[in-house]
Amino acid sequence: MRPAVPADVGDITRIWRQGWADAHLGHVPAALVAARTAASFAERAREQVADTIVAARGEEVLGFAMIDGDQVDQLYLDRAARGGGIGAALLKAAAEAVMAAGHQRAWLVVATGNVAARRFYERQGWVDGGPIVHRAPVPGGSVAVDGHRFVSPGR
Repeated sequence: MRPAVPADVGDITRIWRQGWADAHLGHVPAALVAARTAASFAERAREQVADTIVAARGEEVLGFAMIDGDQVDQLYLDRAARGGGIGAALLKAAAEAVMAAGHQRAWLVVATGNVAARRFYERQGWVDGGPIVHRAPVPGGSVAVDGHRFVSPGR
């Protein structure tokens, strides 16, 4: 685990775009799917590189987590890196970064239909705090997405 650097943006963009499609297609409104273009992922990855942790093996980026205050805003793994414990380690590093910044707990949102993600977070000890309407940012505003707010274990 290490802080992301600008040279990681291409890998972050690729992993994010693929992972987002795997996790969200069929679970979010069409307006959000239309807004999530390749260019939008690249732009957001560049803008948020300073708030990103990457899981890397040598120079190869295997996954990333983006932090926004006390929220783990994004967490994705390369398809080839899934199922080997890297996601759990990345989630732990992200939660530790949130708490190191002075917060008691971290939280995140999972799209309601993303059952695999919900199970993953529950296995990591995160608690489903119930339904939430997440305002996903898009150019010119946001799109309402039904989700569940998961909260990390405390300190």
